[in-house]
Amino acid sequence: MSNSPQINPNDQEIDLSQLSKKIGDKIQSFIDWLFDGILFIRRNIVVIGILFVVGAGLGFYLDKNTKVYDHQVIVIPNFGSTDYLYSKIALINAKIIEGDSVFLKQIGIKSPKKLSKIAVEPIVDVYRFINNNEQNFEMLKLMAEDGDLKKVVEENVTSKNYTFHTISFTTKGMTTEEMTLKPLLNYLNESEFYQKIQKESLNNINLKIKENDSIIRQINGVMNQFSNAVSNNQKSDKLVYYNENTQLNDVLKTKEALITEQGNRRLELVTSDKIVKESSYTLNVQNNKMVNGKMKLIIPVLFIGIFVALGLLRSFYRRQLKKRNLI
Repeated sequence: MSNSPQINPNDQEIDLSQLSKKIGDKIQSFIDWLFDGILFIRRNIVVIGILFVVGAGLGFYLDKNTKVYDHQVIVIPNFGSTDYLYSKIALINAKIIEGDSVFLKQIGIKSPKKLSKIAVEPIVDVYRFINNNEQNFEMLKLMAEDGDLKKVVEENVTSKNYTFHTISFTTKGMTTEEMTLKPLLNYLNESEFYQKIQKESLNNINLKIKENDSIIRQINGVMNQFSNAVSNNQKSDKLVYYNENTQLNDVLKTKEALITEQGNRRLELVTSDKIVKESSYTLNVQNNKMVNGKMKLIIPVLFIGIFVALGLLRSFYRRQLKKRNLI
């Protein structure tokens, strides 16, 4: 004979009835809450309207008078000065956070209180990084063997070796090249140590160009002698011999490599006149991120939200007093 408990159908009906009643109470509570909200808005429509108009007016005023602008300058740190560049930008940003207007004025920044932040980051350009540089290609390939290539090309060890870097800074209100950009670049180019390296590097580049020009002239002389010898020789078998001469091919390849190097050296001279060479810049791009430029919407909602919260708090207080028979 089984001892399992018997389920009473009446108990099930009672449970379902209680569940239905609870669901009905919840729905009714929500309807009451919604209706109370409508009544609250109806009673306070004038106050809510005034708060909206005042908040919108204040928001428009703040948006007009507290505009934030972003600025960018693309630079090339020369002579191995990438770490120097990053440390100087970090120092300036630290001084901005500290509110050290004296330091910022000393480096030539006009209206330093308008400067809110500054940062520098590399422009990831893997193709330029490995172009005609077997050593960089092998290094990148070796590092990618133990990890994700995307992470490798963006991590500090790799990224600081890229040619171009972007300095980004933000100001409260518009700025000009004279007020901010030129003082900043002048400060970055004041290193006595790198100025000495720059001087010697430019001397080496000019010397290399001069020596390469001399070698190219010598090659041209050899080629002219060869051309004259060929034109004076009337035997076709001799001509074939000269065309297949591997030493002549090596000379031609050497000349081609020297011409390519000369072009690169002259381009290097163009970008090496400064320690940190600016490539291009963009000033006064309005920043509309986060709350910038949106105060006309945020402040009215904030005012009305505070008013509603105070109304709910007042209603809760009265209910508690009534519950305790204090009113």
